[in-house]
Amino acid sequence: MTTQLGEAKSSTELVISWEALPADFQLEDEPVENTGQPLLAGALRESLEISGFIQPQMLIASNFGLCATINGQFVAKAPDWVYVPSVNQVLGERKSYTPNLDGDIPAIVMEFLSDIEGGEYSFKRTYPPGKWFFYEQILQVPIYVIFDPNGGLLEFYQLENSRYELKQPDENGRHWIDSMGLFLGTWQGTKEARTGYWLRWWDEAGNLLLWAVEQIEQERQRAEQERQQKERLIAYLQSQGIDPNNLK
Repeated sequence: MTTQLGEAKSSTELVISWEALPADFQLEDEPVENTGQPLLAGALRESLEISGFIQPQMLIASNFGLCATINGQFVAKAPDWVYVPSVNQVLGERKSYTPNLDGDIPAIVMEFLSDIEGGEYSFKRTYPPGKWFFYEQILQVPIYVIFDPNGGLLEFYQLENSRYELKQPDENGRHWIDSMGLFLGTWQGTKEARTGYWLRWWDEAGNLLLWAVEQIEQERQRAEQERQQKERLIAYLQSQGIDPNNLK
């Protein structure tokens, strides 16, 4: 499958094809910039999984190669987090993903800013192209999120007329993602010994999708409330001269 992409700023046309990963192609194996980034990516997936959102045909991954062939040259970019609504074949393990060939175009890609990286904003169109250009012009991913975990800044870009447009959040500081039926926003707190800003999901009614540790705490509090209510009831019955153990 081949696509031609022209740009008003340049007379050069890009010929894009969607081909399988060459057997001898070596994906970049860059080290993770800091220990917080895997936690951020994992937390995003965890709440989706617990809520029952994730289905077998979906692909949700982090630091995972998205591929395209541009003017005969193979290009792979690994976003910090990616969501693909439907793949053609459900596999236990994937080395990479080529949109159109392997399934849907990713609905969302996310990048987490770090002190040593600046490629999230790169529009470089020569080989190898920058991340921004690759997501916007080559893959044409509908939503591109850039998140600063240190300052908590969430930049939410939506593809409109083949260009990413920065969108403002709603009155709650969140962005609605129609393809997921969920809101995305920021949250400040502690998880897995990391204290700071996190990306979180909310459902259409505004309910926060919980992490496992939060669900456990919620259940503990509910059990404690039930225990206290039972003790108050027993105390009341005893004050009335009624033996709770004789009630049927």
